[in-house]
Amino acid sequence: MEGSVKLIGKNRFTPEYKKEIIKLVTEGRKKISELAKDIGVTSTSIRRWMTQYSEYGKDVFPGKGNLRPEDEKIRKLLHENIDLKEENEILKKAVAIFSRDVK
Repeated sequence: MEGSVKLIGKNRFTPEYKKEIIKLVTEGRKKISELAKDIGVTSTSIRRWMTQYSEYGKDVFPGKGNLRPEDEKIRKLLHENIDLKEENEILKKAVAIFSRDVK
């Protein structure tokens, strides 16, 4: 933990630092309350990091403005769905126009 860059701006820790904190707790080397006091966060914050880590594993802390791979995939699929619906509506209108009785 010594010598590692831990803050990104005000009270924002790097993903690597959060993982280090989680490792200290899970290995039983430090108590959550001790670590929280040492690094200046609440015990709740560390517990939240641990919950997130257990839920998402290595992709847990993607950083501000970045999405986890599965979230990025969902975002792309939603945009693709919107585009396909729009194209479908255009095609419906085109079929309606070209299938009119021509006199």
